[in-house]
Order: sequence, then structure tokens, then C-alpha cells
Amino acid sequence: MLTPRTEHLIDLALEEDAGLGDLTSRAIFSGKHRSRAVIDAKQDIVLCGLEVAARVFTRVDPALKTKLIARDGDRVKKGALVLQVEGPTASILTAERTALNFLQRLSGIATQARRYADAVKDTGVRVVDTRKTTPGWRALEKYAVRTGGCHNHRSSLGEHVLIKDNHIAAAGSLTKAVQLCRAAAPHTAKIEVEAKTMAEVKEACRAGAGVILLDNMTPAQVRAAVAVIAGRAQVEVSGGVRFETLRDYALPGVDVISIGALTHSAVAADLSLDLQPARHR
Repeated sequence: MLTPRTEHLIDLALEEDAGLGDLTSRAIFSGKHRSRAVIDAKQDIVLCGLEVAARVFTRVDPALKTKLIARDGDRVKKGALVLQVEGPTASILTAERTALNFLQRLSGIATQARRYADAVKDTGVRVVDTRKTTPGWRALEKYAVRTGGCHNHRSSLGEHVLIKDNHIAAAGSLTKAVQLCRAAAPHTAKIEVEAKTMAEVKEACRAGAGVILLDNMTPAQVRAAVAVIAGRAQVEVSGGVRFETLRDYALPGVDVISIGALTHSAVAADLSLDLQPARHR
């Protein structure tokens, strides 16, 4: 995930936190003071973002040497060591918060995604994310979703057509919106239509939608809609699905359940950096 965009994001984060330097660390430690530090998990988690965290350290100071003790996607237990860094003490401490911010955020999403993926195991239903991501972090957060075992919905507005309620209202009808999109979109683009009622489900089928998104329906309504669609389109369920009700929606005929909470409501994983003074001259 060390793309130019990620490198830029790291630079922005470091500028935000250490753009004026690290007054405390530089006051206490000379450039010759060296330490070793380890990052360890304070809870059971699915790891994600280790290479990004390691890059933060070397971006602060190329003299810092990092070692990955685990890998993204690993399920680690509380107390497990995941990364080691050695070098100038002040540089380690300058990088600490930014490195942990990336690692905690991405591991939190991966851990959340694993819970959802496990909950629908053997149902044949995919749990996918949405575009409800932290601005600028989308590629990283969607990577974390995949690391945890779930899947990605579209990453941008340009990937495929998704006709929602406001499009329909402004176009005049669901059918009109589909016709306009079919005329303008590339032949490879899927046309997905959001349906809130059974009447809209039937209209979407008649219009030839490739995917029908059942929005804020109950499990019983989803079951009825699946019967109406009868395999003529892929079925996505979204809106109002919580972890506690996920299995209720993983019904035969449902292909995808999209859940914004995979990213927008993930709690940061608990990891910390512990310094072990090594040597100084």
C-alpha cells in the first residue's frame, strides 16, 4: 500500500504532528542517543497497516531500522509484538504517534471486517464496504476491509453506475434514469438502481438494471423482493443492517450486503509503543 498517495498522506500527517519539530524529544535526547522500541497489541486484533507504520519511521529518519514481526491480516493475541524499530531515540518518539495512528485505525477496520466476514461465513453472501470513508484515506481503509476478509464496493463515482433516490427524483423516473445512464455509460459499466419499495423493484427489473439495491428493507421485504427479481439482477442489501441482524439479511438470493459501519464506525485497535533504551554515547 505504499503508493504515491499513501506517501503523500504520511507526509501530511507528519507535517501536521511534527512540522515544527519535536520540542520535547529534541530537548532531552542528543542525536547520538539510541533506543530500541517495540509495538505490541493490547487486545486481540487483526493487524493492518504494518508497512505504512514502518514507512512513517523511516520517513522521519532514514537512520531508523524497522523489523516487521507480524504481517497484515494476522490475527494476533493481546501482548503480541508486531513491529520493532531501532535508532535515534528522538526520531523514534517523533514518529511514534503518527505510526500508531495509521496502525490503530487500519487494524481497527480490519478487526471489524473480520467479525462481519465470520458472521456470514458459508452463506455465499459478500459483505462489502461503502464510500463512507475518511477523506483521503479511502484506498487504505478499503485495503483494511479486504485484509479483514470483507470486500470492496466501488471506490469512486466513476467505477460503475449507481442510481439513487435523488437521481431518480431529478430525472423524473427510475426508468428514465436507467435509460439515460445506459446511453451514456461505457458498455462495461454495471447499472445499479436503488429501490426502496416493491414498486421500484419491479420497475428496476423492467428497466433492465444489472444490480438492484434494496434500501432499508426488513428481512421479510428483502425475501419478497428476491422472489420478484427472480435472478434477473444481482441483489444488494443496504441500510439499517447491524452486526446483530446481519445473519437475518444473509438470505438465499442476496448477493451482497453493503455496510458503511465497516469503515465509518470502526473503533481504533489498541496498540502501543514501548521504548527500551539501548545505548548512548
